[in-house]
Amino acid sequence: MIDEQTDKPRSSFWKELPILLGVAILVAVLVRAFVLQTFFIPSPSMENTLKIDDRVLVNKLVYDFRSPHRGEVVVFKAPTEWSGNPDGEDFIKRVIGVGGDHVVCCDADRLVINGKPIDEPYIFPGNKPADQDFDITVPAGRLWVMGDHRQASGDSLEHWQQSNQNIDSATIPVDQVVGRAFTVFWPVNRATWLTVPKTFEGVPNP
Repeated sequence: MIDEQTDKPRSSFWKELPILLGVAILVAVLVRAFVLQTFFIPSPSMENTLKIDDRVLVNKLVYDFRSPHRGEVVVFKAPTEWSGNPDGEDFIKRVIGVGGDHVVCCDADRLVINGKPIDEPYIFPGNKPADQDFDITVPAGRLWVMGDHRQASGDSLEHWQQSNQNIDSATIPVDQVVGRAFTVFWPVNRATWLTVPKTFEGVPNP
């Protein structure tokens, strides 16, 4: 009795190989375009959460189903006035305030969101929550984002200062968010999940 599964000519494998490779490449392209993407960290603006040369994995699908949450680390297309690059550039920061949030600095060296002071254990050692006082309300559909290394980050506060306190220039449209960075995967000795700090759990809605 002949087993039809093993009676296949060996040459058929080489005929099918280009098809298999083509399917694999197509799947990889679709995953990168719509689901997951890797990003390289080029600056110290998110230290020590993210260090220069870290690689992170970004979920590009999650915000098709919901808006970004406070405390999440997000990749977004930076406005031209942020990057100086008319072709666009990806930035990575932490979401501090979402649409409608009232964010104030400071109460005993803590940011206050909707009346609740928050501790920020992720801030770079020696940094203050901000280098100057501010009192803003995030417009609907936009995000107030800050780097964890506050003294080395071109973020919402810096652009609020530079724009003469223009809140639209200082915030990021939600629709410009590429996705959520959820893990550091390289180098291996720094691999970790990028979870939302518990300090954000008690922040009330605006």
